[in-house]
Amino acid sequence: MSDEQRADWLEACRADGTRLRAAYDDSGSLRPAAAPVATYSSWRGTINVGAGRTLPVRMVSDVTVEPTHRRRGLLRRLMTEDLAEAAAAGLPLAALTASEATIYGRYGFAAATRTRSVEVDTGPRFALHHPPTEGTIELLDPATAYTAVRAVDEAVLARTRGAVGKPSFYAPGDSGARNWADDGPERRARVAVLLDGAGTPRGYVRFVPRDLDGRPGGAADVLQLAATDDAAHLRLWDFVAHLDLVHHVTAALRPDDLLDVALVDPRVVRTQRLRDHLWLRVLDPVAALEARPWRDDGEVVLEVADPQGHAAGRYRVVVRDTTASVTRVDEAAEVRLDAVALAAAYLGDRTVADLAAAGRVEGPGADRLAAMADHAGPTPWCTTDF
Repeated sequence: MSDEQRADWLEACRADGTRLRAAYDDSGSLRPAAAPVATYSSWRGTINVGAGRTLPVRMVSDVTVEPTHRRRGLLRRLMTEDLAEAAAAGLPLAALTASEATIYGRYGFAAATRTRSVEVDTGPRFALHHPPTEGTIELLDPATAYTAVRAVDEAVLARTRGAVGKPSFYAPGDSGARNWADDGPERRARVAVLLDGAGTPRGYVRFVPRDLDGRPGGAADVLQLAATDDAAHLRLWDFVAHLDLVHHVTAALRPDDLLDVALVDPRVVRTQRLRDHLWLRVLDPVAALEARPWRDDGEVVLEVADPQGHAAGRYRVVVRDTTASVTRVDEAAEVRLDAVALAAAYLGDRTVADLAAAGRVEGPGADRLAAMADHAGPTPWCTTDF
């Protein structure tokens, strides 16, 4: 990381109120004492939990441990201290994006959203059943598009279950001021902004053209496509599919993206990988469960096991008109699950019914909880890495 990159990153950390933690070992004869052997950062963010409701969330990032210092409890100490502070501060959830899937379950985290890496044939086979035509599209450089991009991002956060607010370190990249990978300004990305008749942004797509099989501009990588409504989503995809000379596009889609059913030939979309993205940890079940949307009316007492204690306890959940009232109780539990299963089901990416079938939700009230909790909103979707 160059001095300029480091300065920009620290400025973004300060803007978010990020707390940087690290562990040091001064016993080595060659390693500088100021070089950390483990790192960890966190800040307060925002997450949409469904039905347009948002909650504050502890965002966790920059989790590293040097290979020479593994299995010494460094990550456990950093994570345990931070989650305890977040819970004490009244934050109901914690979130991260994981590079390894086997690490964070021990701390109560579970994958809560998924994303699909796809390749799209945008040649003659690409056609929509009903191509949207509303609005106008302007092709801009990132700096010119930045105000519109921010407005769309705010609208997407407000409407998308599972979305989180972008950390401040996104601003230099979104505005074109910095390409973090190349250590300089962004020179290749283009941004197409969709505007309605009044000039209000309805969506944007940021993409980078690239050569394919030796042919200039034969492909494009979609870095982000964000829209404030379904028609705008399809309108932007139709724009991407008709870029001059481009017949091969890579992108990330929802697991159940609308594009699949909008296409005349859905096989032009080829899924390369389906993977987890956002991981959640429930710290306050009362606040978290009362904020999410529900489906059927009902009542159930559930018991949450949590070795760290944050979510542990028994809770009576009463659902009326898609809203829950949750209270701690001393009654016998009808449903038993641990904090990891609770996090997996929280946004609805995994259903209570499936978790029960896998033996991760138990008790005579499991079917009732499934009827109350499952399919209470759209599939969660998060495009923000942090």
